[in-house]
Amino acid sequence: MRRLRRLAAALAVLMLTAPAARGEDMVVRIEERAFRAGAGRITFGEVPLRTENPVYPPSRYGGGPDSPTVRFGGHFRGRRLGTRTECPQGVRPSGCLAGSPTAPLALDPAAPPVRTLPNVGVPGSDSPELGGTPTWNGPIAVLFDRDLAAVGLQGGYFDAPRGVAVTVYDRQGRVLGRTVNRGTGFEFMGLATRDLAPRIAGLEFHLVGPEPAGFGIDNLRFG
Repeated sequence: MRRLRRLAAALAVLMLTAPAARGEDMVVRIEERAFRAGAGRITFGEVPLRTENPVYPPSRYGGGPDSPTVRFGGHFRGRRLGTRTECPQGVRPSGCLAGSPTAPLALDPAAPPVRTLPNVGVPGSDSPELGGTPTWNGPIAVLFDRDLAAVGLQGGYFDAPRGVAVTVYDRQGRVLGRTVNRGTGFEFMGLATRDLAPRIAGLEFHLVGPEPAGFGIDNLRFG
């Protein structure tokens, strides 16, 4: 509860100035500083390198009894890799998704796997990171077993703006909103529900535009 109160204070200005929500616009973008001490944090150094589709019970990342178990995979059930005609021009189909998640939201065991990977030598990287298949060029899905008010990730390394999106879903697979990378390099991409009610059940990190050299998740935050 203290975490939510602190997050609410950090979001106060955003909430007052944000336009009215509509359809797939039930979230606002936030910065990493909105997450206070005690919020969930996964760095991917908690498991061995090349761990496939890691699962994080609270004890693995230092969470408490009310913290979620976090699972990773390639995409949600109902989603699939897009074709060249379905994906935006210039987007690699290996990282582009089509279709809609089914209810309740669940990882697709047939999706291309994700793995913890070294990314040493890349400026700004807090190696290891989580990457998709093919390496650094596949989508990543994150499923929480408890609904959350806010999630965010340090993504990169981006070589082009607006190429990679974070899309968040509720437990029934409905889109709550999306944000894209605004620049190049590493960038924190966070989203919170406008009223801070816990509605976010999962997210996908996937291509929506050209990204020449791939992408991955450096760190994950949630609360």
